Amino acid sequence: MLEVRNVTRLFGSRRAVDTVSFTVDRPQFVGIIGRSGAGKSTFLRMMNRLLDASSGEIRFEGRNILALRGAEARTWQSQCAMIFQQFNLVPRIDVASNVLHGKLNSRSTLATMFNLWSRADIVQALDILDRLGIAEQAPKRAEALSGGQQQRVAIARALMQDPKIILADEPIASLDPMNAQVVMDTLKRINTEDGRMVIANLHTLDTARRYCDRVIGLRDGRLVFDGPACDLTTDMAREIYGADESFNEEATSTAMPAANPALHAVRVAAQ
Repeated sequence: MLEVRNVTRLFGSRRAVDTVSFTVDRPQFVGIIGRSGAGKSTFLRMMNRLLDASSGEIRFEGRNILALRGAEARTWQSQCAMIFQQFNLVPRIDVASNVLHGKLNSRSTLATMFNLWSRADIVQALDILDRLGIAEQAPKRAEALSGGQQQRVAIARALMQDPKIILADEPIASLDPMNAQVVMDTLKRINTEDGRMVIANLHTLDTARRYCDRVIGLRDGRLVFDGPACDLTTDMAREIYGADESFNEEATSTAMPAANPALHAVRVAAQ
């Protein structure tokens, strides 16, 4: 279904993503974890064609999407929806219109200029908002919503594209724990109920363990772990996040300074 072959992205002499290869043979929920700068966001942006790869292939259903150009690349972006950490909504327009923008790639320039939507499109947008539990927010400006609500609007916009894959780039990094759970539950439900592949960059191992069928661990752009979340041992967490080997069992305390996210990830893994 999805085959990543030796994908590399260079920024000057730095390898942001370094010969990454893996295969996903069914619509799994895949988590990508690693420290900041590990290459997680760069990889998703290459998948969505927001960024070109320096070398390698990403094949989906047998087609190398890194070779697509022009209209074919735009069609792929409709099939591979992207959700961002900061929501990327239009804050001053209403929620329903933000969701309808998921259809922009399939609309004529004239219809887009005059903001013309069919009844079927409007009904679809409202149905998706209802499914995500925020239909009552449809007439409100996006900027009036909470962060968790805005992220669900972004997910609704992605669903308007009827994508085969949903990419989520740290979708809960700016949310409080309660809203983070709502957003992750929503993504998991879309994966299981719709049979859509979800690939999400995540900060913490406890989130990966709870929601992901499969976890990819990146360190300095290289793949260092690929397997089920239950295999994320403390030693493997050290390998992914680069924690010092002197780390011991006392570090499992949750009262950890926020200034050291690498050790925080290891402590969560050991709990």
